[in-house]
Amino acid sequence: MEPVREYSEDELIALLPLPADDANKYTRGMLAAVVGSVRYPGAACLAASAGQRTGAGYTEVLTDPNVVGIVQAWRPSLVVRPWSERASIDAPATTGKPRACIVGSGFDADDAASGDLVHFVLKHARMPVLVDGGGLGALASEKGQRLLKRRFLNGWDTVVTPHGGEAARLAHAYALPTDDPATLSRLLALAFGVTAVVKGPDTYFSDGETVARMAHGTAALAKAGTGDVLAGMIGALLAQGIATLDAVALGTDLHARAGRIAASQLSAIAATAEDVVERIPAAIAELASA
Repeated sequence: MEPVREYSEDELIALLPLPADDANKYTRGMLAAVVGSVRYPGAACLAASAGQRTGAGYTEVLTDPNVVGIVQAWRPSLVVRPWSERASIDAPATTGKPRACIVGSGFDADDAASGDLVHFVLKHARMPVLVDGGGLGALASEKGQRLLKRRFLNGWDTVVTPHGGEAARLAHAYALPTDDPATLSRLLALAFGVTAVVKGPDTYFSDGETVARMAHGTAALAKAGTGDVLAGMIGALLAQGIATLDAVALGTDLHARAGRIAASQLSAIAATAEDVVERIPAAIAELASA
């Protein structure tokens, strides 16, 4: 059995990215969200707004051109562009102006273009990248594995956030055992050169050396869209320059807290992903005052 670390509340409080008095939107971090599709436009809205609520100073959405208007109407403070305008993906993170990218939330896995977008981001984004949802399948291909190895060798961190079924499909590429989620998170991290987050009632995550756990989730989060929210939250923390494993620890904790707050106010039956996004500020306040 894997030795499993759990972050203490004091450790998580210390990771909260409180902005400096002289901060601006760029020093607070830019999050590029390559998300959504005609079939799943809501995922783009949820991931991007969660990124804003979790502190990213500038959140840009790159999405299907047919979805641009939907996302703009959802939250006017988002910068929204069609996928063809990808220049921002090539801009590297610089000192004092951190950046990160999320890709795959809301992708249509049946659309071959989705895999091409994931591969484009993995190749060109010289910054932390989080791959989620419909983008995960592109990682198991020969090209995906080659690009992940290149990113690992160049020191560009990659995070993957599969639920149990998606983790099993990734594991199949290397014939990895899937019976224990803690071990699976470490083996996926080692095989793909990533930080692997295996989502579930208890969420396990590993960079290949450390295995950690977030063990206070809620069944209220077992609804469509909450994974997109988590991707946006972790992506925003990466965009603010937080170290990768720490960003995952803080993101999963705040996500669980927001889910529990939503459930306490609305019931575990009624709470939705949108409700979780709107409780992120309360989750941050709860942790800060713990």
